Amino acid sequence: MTVHFIGAGPGAADLITLRGRDLIAACPVCLYAGSLVPEALLAHCPEGAKIINTAALSLDDIMAEIKTAHEQGQDVARLHSGDLSVWSAMGEQIRRLKAEDIPVSVTPGVPSFAAAAASLGTELTLPGLGQSVVLTRTPGRASSMPEGESLANFARTGTTLAIHLSIGNLDNVIADLTPHYGADCPVAVVYRASWPDEQIIRATLETLKDALDEKISRTALILVGPVLKGEGFDESCLYSKDYDRRYRPQSADSAWSSWSHGDD
Repeated sequence: MTVHFIGAGPGAADLITLRGRDLIAACPVCLYAGSLVPEALLAHCPEGAKIINTAALSLDDIMAEIKTAHEQGQDVARLHSGDLSVWSAMGEQIRRLKAEDIPVSVTPGVPSFAAAAASLGTELTLPGLGQSVVLTRTPGRASSMPEGESLANFARTGTTLAIHLSIGNLDNVIADLTPHYGADCPVAVVYRASWPDEQIIRATLETLKDALDEKISRTALILVGPVLKGEGFDESCLYSKDYDRRYRPQSADSAWSSWSHGDD
């Protein structure tokens, strides 16, 4: 028996890995975060599967369901939205499962920031403008922020920020970022990325508050940084005809040419 933690993707039911789909289809028990995971994914569950919406359950309740499945020798598909590596609450569940010697596996999913970037049609790392992406959030009821992980500290780098779980804290976000990025820095808010009711708001730090629909109070990602202009960046050397690389060596004396022929 194994508990399979599966990244269910950002919202669109077809944005799930083949591995994730096949694991859902093979598990007689499925626990899913009903407020964020599309019910269409449950169509992959086998006939007669026990399907449990964990939205109203405590961690103790969830563990009790898993222990019951473990006692019956039934594999569990544990679905979380997006990718499991960030803000999934997987860590606390795995810690308890390890204490019970219950095997686990982890299958990654499409993260919300990647879905948001796709909806915007933009690359978040553009040469000359930004080569890093910081995934962060602001303090909330569920989790505080460690000392040093403030928006102001991240903003000092000038790189692209993907700010999660913070649309309800917008005034503080704007106040923290404006001194470092400038009021005219481009911003995009993507509400429910990849869902049928997705909304995209493009603005600047100065105009964002007025541009944002006041009904958007959750499930929205804030992207900030010069890359969102989509202009004024350098071309990568990767595809330059003068760029020496393994599969396109520029000469017989190239380091990559020598390597490919087995020279030391």
